[in-house]
Amino acid sequence: MKHRVLKVNPKDNVIVALTNLSKGETISFEGEEYLLQDNINAKHKFFTKDLNAGDEIIMYGVLVGKAQNFIPRGGLMTTTNTKHAADPFAYRAAKYEWHAPDVSKFKGRTFNGYHRSDGRVGTANYWLFIPTVFCENRNLDVIREALHNELGYAVTDKYKSYTHQLITAYKEGNDLSSVDIFSTPQHKNGNRPFKNVDGIKFLNHQGGCGGTRQDAGILGKLLASYADHPNVAGVTVLSLGCQNLQVQDFVNDLKQRNPNFDKPLYIFEQQQSQSEEQLIAEAIRKTFEGLIEINKLERKPATLDKLCIGVKCGGSDGFSGISANPAVGYASDLVVALGGKILLAEFPELCGAEQDLIDRTTNEAAAKKFIHLMTAYNDAAHKVGSGFHMNPSPGNIKDGLITDAIKSTGAAKKGGTSPVVDVLDYTEPVTKPGLNLVCTPGNDVEATTGKAASGATLILFTTGLGTPTGNPVCPTIKVSTNSNLTKRMNDIIDIDCGPIVEGDKTIQQMGEEILEYCIKAASGEIIPKAVQLNQDDFIPWKRGVSL
Repeated sequence: MKHRVLKVNPKDNVIVALTNLSKGETISFEGEEYLLQDNINAKHKFFTKDLNAGDEIIMYGVLVGKAQNFIPRGGLMTTTNTKHAADPFAYRAAKYEWHAPDVSKFKGRTFNGYHRSDGRVGTANYWLFIPTVFCENRNLDVIREALHNELGYAVTDKYKSYTHQLITAYKEGNDLSSVDIFSTPQHKNGNRPFKNVDGIKFLNHQGGCGGTRQDAGILGKLLASYADHPNVAGVTVLSLGCQNLQVQDFVNDLKQRNPNFDKPLYIFEQQQSQSEEQLIAEAIRKTFEGLIEINKLERKPATLDKLCIGVKCGGSDGFSGISANPAVGYASDLVVALGGKILLAEFPELCGAEQDLIDRTTNEAAAKKFIHLMTAYNDAAHKVGSGFHMNPSPGNIKDGLITDAIKSTGAAKKGGTSPVVDVLDYTEPVTKPGLNLVCTPGNDVEATTGKAASGATLILFTTGLGTPTGNPVCPTIKVSTNSNLTKRMNDIIDIDCGPIVEGDKTIQQMGEEILEYCIKAASGEIIPKAVQLNQDDFIPWKRGVSL
């Protein structure tokens, strides 16, 4: 490790430990010496000067908290001595000048994607099953097991074999610990009959009826956005019949979103069927016919301006805003400079970064829309006794994210530095090239669900603690903030940004590597771990308070 500590911004009055530091050590940094008053674990912070109660704490160059009592120079930042604080924000006429990165090495590059009739290009070719109501989830599960097992999309074979071996060991009186999952034979999915179908996906959910009519209305728009997604080539819909979200409501939402929708769409209503057996058999048969058709589609070259990438963080740690998020942010800037689209969401995790984003927004209406959405969201949280300030999870805090403003300002780095061209409410489709803000919760799955709804065809997901989140229709690429996590959870991590912390690579170098990975993933040359593991997480947001 070339450096033991880091000051993120010259204005900061805190310094980040890149490795474990001991009480009593003297740390020399930028011509100053700091006598540590506490043990400072890696990812945590110590103060550069004495602070009194009420003094401002600055990180990333902005207000992130206030001291609750006297804190000595060299003292550890904790949840006891530091509380969340952020500057107020408002619209102001600001002329933002963006210095775009050099993209010469990516000029003329292409990826091999699936071209849709409306001009969008998918990074995958999926068949999608949609239930209009939770009552159909069991039927979807039956169909999933049948199609996945017979068509080569299942990933659970090794666990079935492992369980079988445990049963054998139990019957023979052998020690169960002698059965090793890592030596269990695994089925290889090399015999898929539909080579150009990347998967069959299922949107199980708990909505469609029983809630408010508004809940059903939002769900209808969400399901329509997935049916219309560039990575989806065909859709099978299962309905019960009597639920709040009627099939015609879904079809209307779909036509409103895309009047020229032309993908295969098969709809089955159970209360109009002869029997459950007949319903399932007919759904499987028609879907099989559809799979034959979409298997005729092939990947073809597309310019990089056709990329639409969502950026997300989850299981964040004290390195998130230092390594992985800025590296993804640089990749975001590259995509924007190449004419592509970037989606930055998680509004509860933009707390403290609002003014910077407002000042970067290219038109007043979009800026005021962002202010309205942020303010209404935070007000709703306060009405139930919460607020954005309560966003950091116990895991976040344990690994150095003491206040929401620290977490959020680091999280916003994923969006890079380009101008904000548009602000989208939940399920609104992205239409403008550049950086777009999308209103979603910070919750991992609700956020990725919302990004895909707005049109992301890849998601870059940074994590410092590790999380298995994926998405049914949008390949999700896991980017680790530190090399220890990459080694420990290698089965879910795709890209390691630890070399930034170690001082072996720059943020710009990692950003270019991330974009190279995206190009390969968009072409189907690399399959992200979340896709390989069928981590198909889908949680609709009911527009309630979710941080």
